[in-house]
Amino acid sequence: MQGYTSSMGPTNNLAYLLQHLAAVVGKQSDQLLQEQLGIGLSQYRILLVLEQNQRIQQSTIADNLGQTEASISRQIKLLEAKGLVAVKVDPNNRRKHRAIPTQMGAQMTYAAGTIISRNFGPEFTGMGEDQLMQLLAGLQKLHTITCRPGNLGACDHAVAV
Repeated sequence: MQGYTSSMGPTNNLAYLLQHLAAVVGKQSDQLLQEQLGIGLSQYRILLVLEQNQRIQQSTIADNLGQTEASISRQIKLLEAKGLVAVKVDPNNRRKHRAIPTQMGAQMTYAAGTIISRNFGPEFTGMGEDQLMQLLAGLQKLHTITCRPGNLGACDHAVAV
């Protein structure tokens, strides 16, 4: 497949570009969120997952986000200390705890999403509406294929159609 791998350099390699762009956007987003809201990208991503599914276990969050369960646990403790999540004992299993976003956590999630969208808006508007829609459709298709049940690191969130 042309463009998937190439000896012409890393910017002609799809896997490299996906990883590189994710890393650069992640670093920039983390810095923005730290400066403007006092939370990091990791905490924002956890809040997003918790908003989607409040019954999700920390091990599943870790798998979905490519982090360790210990890292997720530390981040949830930080979010709890900031008043962004409430941690409650699972009534069905007292050894398990559930993290639930607070009202302030939901507001923080919204604010963080707005900041990130506003920051990366100029890059995306320069692409044009057709290119953006093609990019989104391609990434959604890739997500669906990559995150099939049984695949390593597969997530359980559906792609919006």
